[in-house]
Amino acid sequence: MSSAAPTAPDAAPDQAVLAADRLPRRRWPAGVLAAAARHRADAAVALLFLALAGWLTHGLWPDPAARVLALNPEDQALYEWFLAVDSRALLGDFGLLTERLNAPDGVNLMTNTTVIALGVLLAPVSLFFGAPVTFALLAAANLAGTAVAWYLLYTRVLRARRVAAALGAALCGFGPGMVSQTNSHLHMTAQWLVPVIVWLVVRLLRAADPAGSDHGPDRRRLVSSAVGLAAAVTTQVFVGEEVLFLCAVTLLVMAVSYAAADRSRARRALPGFAAGMSLATGLALLVLAWPLWFQFAGPQGVADGMFSAHYFSADLRSWWAVSPLSVAGGEEAARLTTGPAEYNTFLGLPLLLAAVACALWLGRRPLVVACVAGALAMGALSLGPRVVLDGERTAVPGPYALLSGLPVVDGALPMRFALAVLPLIATLLVLAVDRALSGTGRARRLVPAAVAVALLPLLPTPLPTAERPPLPEFITGGHWRQCVEPGGVLVPVPLATPKEPWPMRWATAADAAFGMPEGFFIGPYGRNGTAAMGTFQQPTSALLAEVGRRGGQPVVGDEQRRQAAEDADFWGASCVALAVDTPHADRLRGTLEQLYGPATRIADAWIWRV
Repeated sequence: MSSAAPTAPDAAPDQAVLAADRLPRRRWPAGVLAAAARHRADAAVALLFLALAGWLTHGLWPDPAARVLALNPEDQALYEWFLAVDSRALLGDFGLLTERLNAPDGVNLMTNTTVIALGVLLAPVSLFFGAPVTFALLAAANLAGTAVAWYLLYTRVLRARRVAAALGAALCGFGPGMVSQTNSHLHMTAQWLVPVIVWLVVRLLRAADPAGSDHGPDRRRLVSSAVGLAAAVTTQVFVGEEVLFLCAVTLLVMAVSYAAADRSRARRALPGFAAGMSLATGLALLVLAWPLWFQFAGPQGVADGMFSAHYFSADLRSWWAVSPLSVAGGEEAARLTTGPAEYNTFLGLPLLLAAVACALWLGRRPLVVACVAGALAMGALSLGPRVVLDGERTAVPGPYALLSGLPVVDGALPMRFALAVLPLIATLLVLAVDRALSGTGRARRLVPAAVAVALLPLLPTPLPTAERPPLPEFITGGHWRQCVEPGGVLVPVPLATPKEPWPMRWATAADAAFGMPEGFFIGPYGRNGTAAMGTFQQPTSALLAEVGRRGGQPVVGDEQRRQAAEDADFWGASCVALAVDTPHADRLRGTLEQLYGPATRIADAWIWRV
């Protein structure tokens, strides 16, 4: 009895284990497991794109306020100011006409590429961490976001395999044009809404096609697609109108080409598609009518472009050159374009040949025909009014000459039409690689390998960055409030200009809480009110700029003092400020004391209350 007693408690756990083994185990449905695997793969691709974008822009991240994109620092100063002004929407202090620059006339934010939607969306980041942090965040996020959006379009709409979709999306998000535009052109790299617009147009087309349905077009999907398209287009206007314009022209060419290649579907879908597009256009115009009027006809608005189509034309040779910002590129190719932010056409010969081979192999499928037609049209328009070859302007007219002078078209640089070619070529590559992977034999290995080899020379390198001078403690410490009330006008010396916009960093660091005269912007200061960069310098501004450049000591008399008082009154200025570490600060201070009297020292700046 005594030896058997301990065995009873030990038997209970064994029985519990046996009972647990007999319980049915939970089995996840195969569809749920497959969906989870797909989402993990999609997340891995998205993280890869994000890591690549972070690596390309990593030079800004140690200290965004102290680092600058070395190839285009002027535009970075401008966009950081834009983001600071946009962030004031969170404070209830925002309008499409702002007097925080070019006081007293102000700046029309719709006329300028102010990325309003992005600035307002990230206003908390700008207000808590500073606009330079927002700029660095957007520089990376635009690249990764564009690539992810195209990847989702390829996998969801084209039903392409993930490998094929990832290759094409990588070219869309990190191609030479996108990487070069990341040099401070946030409005051109924010293309993550373009695949959404394309998807909604495709969805609209499919809903309008009554084939296979006894009830005709799917009216519910037609309406929802039209509403979604209107919302996406409206948002893109406040992100970057030039990208929307390029998207619209490309889709128009593709639609006509697709209709020519598939006439039966075009006849079936045209009535419903036209109705849906009309609804989308009407809804978008309902929201955009006033902002667009304000842009072109409102105060400080301009109705024309200010950039020369002849100057901003793509060199024909640049198409088969490799961007200096790619691993296989060299600095000698830089002479084929206007600057390091415009390597839009530098696709390289291997990629061009691969695209041609893929198009021929895919045959006359309607989508292939549409992509080829769109790429040829946009590529031809990028050549401008006269074809340029190896830096020499020829007598051969370009197709762009047919559009030159048209309203709105003048606002787009011809060479940027080439940016639309990137996703079209990427789509051809996706279709070819996907077809190869779905088959057997030699093509299954040959096509993906050839596409990968063609893309390798275009792998981007990190964007060059540099240190920038620290801002005066007068600004960063908030001492400026002793000089000017929030909302007032502070005159930095020298004043900001399009070529020297650095004083605008003062306002950026202060969250655009005060205004400044003159500056870097687009306004109606050209001949007969046409568009121009910046405004006219007032006499006192020109005098101080000359001293700041050359360091001389001008003769100041009663006339100059009278003019200085008039200019300060014209600007509505509360005070004039000169940082002590400004070049030729002693000469500038001497000149200002002759103009406005003795200075007052606040922190590391001299000020004059005027």
